[in-house]
Amino acid sequence: MFKHVLIPTDGSELSKKAIEAGIAFAKEAGARVTAYYAVETPTATVYGEGYRFPESNAEGEHAAGTQYIEEIGRAAKAAGVKFDSAVNEAATPYEGIVNAARDHACDVIFMASHGRKGFARLTLGSVTNSVLAHSTVPVLVYR
Repeated sequence: MFKHVLIPTDGSELSKKAIEAGIAFAKEAGARVTAYYAVETPTATVYGEGYRFPESNAEGEHAAGTQYIEEIGRAAKAAGVKFDSAVNEAATPYEGIVNAARDHACDVIFMASHGRKGFARLTLGSVTNSVLAHSTVPVLVYR
């Protein structure tokens, strides 16, 4: 049914567990995997004089993302699953994930949910919820 699985990561422990499950899912389906990491572009709002824009750490984020992606590549290779990767800048992680699925012609997104509840979920938002709301392909959420 599914032929191309996008597995986004943020490097967290739950994300690593979802990667294992996502690769097993892809192997079972006979699908290939594209691993993805979003480097969030810094944004700032100026409210008055004296505000300093935050310094971007995009280079460090890109290096970290590449390292996370390489881990997925090793796991995919060990499982015998075809693998591709993408690390790029995105305004928000969810936009990067949705765009990566489209740009790489993935037919499903397999991702972790941090499972925040209550007030934390409302105030912090959820990348997973935003992907669910904006994706045009199915999203499998690993908990």
